[in-house]
Amino acid sequence: MSVDKSLRILIVEDEILIALELESLLQDMGHDVVGVAASSGEALDLGQDLKPDLAFVDIHLADGPTGVDVARHLASQLDVTVLFMTANAKRIPEDFAGARGVISKPYTERGVREALAYVLAEQGCDSERSRTMTFVPFGRASREDSSSAS
Repeated sequence: MSVDKSLRILIVEDEILIALELESLLQDMGHDVVGVAASSGEALDLGQDLKPDLAFVDIHLADGPTGVDVARHLASQLDVTVLFMTANAKRIPEDFAGARGVISKPYTERGVREALAYVLAEQGCDSERSRTMTFVPFGRASREDSSSAS
């Protein structure tokens, strides 16, 4: 996948091997990983200092299930696009805490690529939107889809 725009990305993940693997994947895709945080405090400090375009946020961090609070702060206070990465989507609140979607863990390269394509499309950088079982976007389109399926 060639990217027309390189995103500045913050990874909020307490499992170091997952964080390093994701960092490598994102860099291979042409994006700039500006930081990796394992706790909510680190994530909030890095978000404030580094002003990322996008943050991948795990819900359960080194200091507990604080990822939802991190997502809410990054999205509302710092205008960062947030994507959750979690094995337990049931912990995501109904308001999505400001996040734009979720990637199921264990994540796949395809799921990450599709999530990035979605974010870039929302920002007007790409004309194609993707939706799969590995990445589920939040927002108007997904709510309309679910209400019409009922």
